[in-house]
Amino acid sequence: MKRDQYNPFRVMVRKEISDQVHSWRFILLLVLMLLTFAASMYISASNIRTAFSNTDDPDHSFLYLKLLGATDGSMPPFHVLMSFLAPLLGISMGFDAINSEQNSGSLTRLLAQPIYRDNVLLAKFYSGMLIIGTLFISLTLLMLGAGLIITGVRIEPAELLRVLAFVIITIVYVGFYLSLSILLSIAFRQAATSALCALGVWLFFTVFYPMIVNLAIRAILPDPANLSQAQILGYNELILDIMRMAPGQLYSDSSTTILMPSIRSLGPLSMEQLSGAIPSPLPIRESLVIVWPQLSGLLAGSIACFALAYYLFMRREIRS
Repeated sequence: MKRDQYNPFRVMVRKEISDQVHSWRFILLLVLMLLTFAASMYISASNIRTAFSNTDDPDHSFLYLKLLGATDGSMPPFHVLMSFLAPLLGISMGFDAINSEQNSGSLTRLLAQPIYRDNVLLAKFYSGMLIIGTLFISLTLLMLGAGLIITGVRIEPAELLRVLAFVIITIVYVGFYLSLSILLSIAFRQAATSALCALGVWLFFTVFYPMIVNLAIRAILPDPANLSQAQILGYNELILDIMRMAPGQLYSDSSTTILMPSIRSLGPLSMEQLSGAIPSPLPIRESLVIVWPQLSGLLAGSIACFALAYYLFMRREIRS
């Protein structure tokens, strides 16, 4: 028992969690996310009666999913706000993971102890993911409890599974930017440089990448009047594939599909595919099949960033 208690990896994880939770940047981001969550839940709860009674919407019976997606237009729904706030959480927890300790000299003293070097990097990532998972699971339980108190309606198993799937997708999305920021903290000596680079990557994929794609498509795409329907669908599918190179687009596609069960495809549909189709919610299994490529893309990006960070850190020469 004592041997397990004083395991070096567990000690480092506990230290990282303590440092993160007691840091001012984490507290500020936590307050910002709680305020965003409270505002989104207030707007959703105010419009839940209208959304629930809208029989034209095939998803109107999913009460708890509407708490995450219903809005009156005054502010975006919660999952849209998460596409902007979640990367900031991941970046803030990893942009100085390595370089700050190396500049202060604590990394040299740490590696002088009888511990494996890779445990240092694994502890940074594991503690960050543990905090992120705890945070979003707590927010989810808070949402479910508030919905139960406000409406008095019990949550159905299908809704619970979709909410949990949304939480997992969000955690994976934050994990991508966490692994990216840890990679940049190894690549750059100064914490300010790694933070600016991580924010630059986030801004590029969020703001500039869609603009560049749209400008490039306008310059290359032929006149739609001279194209057949099959060619137009092919070009639209190509545009979507290019847009899905951005992590934010992958998260938006997957979260929207999970929270809106009536979505049957993330690509363009032909008139033959639409004819005779009855709008109805899909089972959770089929929705997961639709979003599996997007989730795999986020996982692959996270693994690639962490693998490169692992390679650079293991080959780095660290001196006092």
